[in-house]
Amino acid sequence: MPHRALTSARRAAAETKPIRLLIVDDSAVARAVFTRMVGERPEFQLAATVPSAQAALTFLARNRVDIIILDIEMPGQDGLSAMPALIAASRGARVLIVSSSAEQGAAASIQAMTLGAADTLAKPGAGAFGGRFAQVLAEKLIRIGHAPDAEAGDNRSPEPMPQVRLRRMEEGRVSCVAIGASTGGLHALSDLLRALPQAFGAPILITQHLPPSFMNIFATQVQEMSGRPTSVARAGSPLARGRILIAPGEGHLSVEMTGGMPRARITAERVESGCLPSVDPMLASVGETFGASAIGIVLSGMGRDGLRGAERMAHAGSDIFVQDRASSVVWGMPGVVAQAGLASAMLPPVQIADLLARRERIAA
Repeated sequence: MPHRALTSARRAAAETKPIRLLIVDDSAVARAVFTRMVGERPEFQLAATVPSAQAALTFLARNRVDIIILDIEMPGQDGLSAMPALIAASRGARVLIVSSSAEQGAAASIQAMTLGAADTLAKPGAGAFGGRFAQVLAEKLIRIGHAPDAEAGDNRSPEPMPQVRLRRMEEGRVSCVAIGASTGGLHALSDLLRALPQAFGAPILITQHLPPSFMNIFATQVQEMSGRPTSVARAGSPLARGRILIAPGEGHLSVEMTGGMPRARITAERVESGCLPSVDPMLASVGETFGASAIGIVLSGMGRDGLRGAERMAHAGSDIFVQDRASSVVWGMPGVVAQAGLASAMLPPVQIADLLARRERIAA
């Protein structure tokens, strides 16, 4: 995170109540190190440290926290299998996985985020705590800790929900769906794709903010959750019904017509959002290629990536569906699109899937 952004995050944190943390790690050394790190920051309040998932569940039965710092490899129940129960017991606390199993490209990282983790961070080896690790840990905690909460009764005071004006929704068969997401988007994407009937046949494009080393594993996870053939897009990959293409980590995914057939185009130009891959080129090109028969979807994510592409999609007559604030880990990306008056629907991911299926049935 740039220095200016971190300063803004600290200022915002100072103006609100501290973020309550629960540390779940079987290593006494790790618990002590994390305790020292968060204890030095006024943005955080340590609620408790516990050595197991079961101890965490016992604590959460009587206490509220904002974030759970969770290890994966622990005796008894591991962090991944315990995560759904921990999220439920905490009534929607964010989960930050901090584990040696969460290095870049690790399948455990992707699995954790599809299960509901807001983010992951690789735990360094012994003696490597502090320094850059401490800074990154604090940045991640501040970012996800001050996102709007999905549950009522949060000990922070969320901003009032802004008024959102929805556009008229189009009708007719869907030719292509383009989905953009970032922080919190993997869990939302999992919910959407699992709820989408197999009979829905339009090709699906996905741009998810992840490093290049994650993309092949991410594509495998998407194929498992969707039941649809999925691959990382290459230049010239055809858009085929029933298939999913993933933006590569080192390039933007867009669409171009070649020989009368829509195919993937991969570019790496700098875009306004600064993201690579960026949602903007994908949404813009899908709108320009398919017009009113295209649908863009913007899921949970930090920042404004997707806004410019959504503007061009709306101008082309395409529908844009955004994830609602209550179900988003971070309502940045969907929020800016909604507040710009570009969305035709604002719903949780499962209901977005229902809306896609209903439009397909009506058009059949």
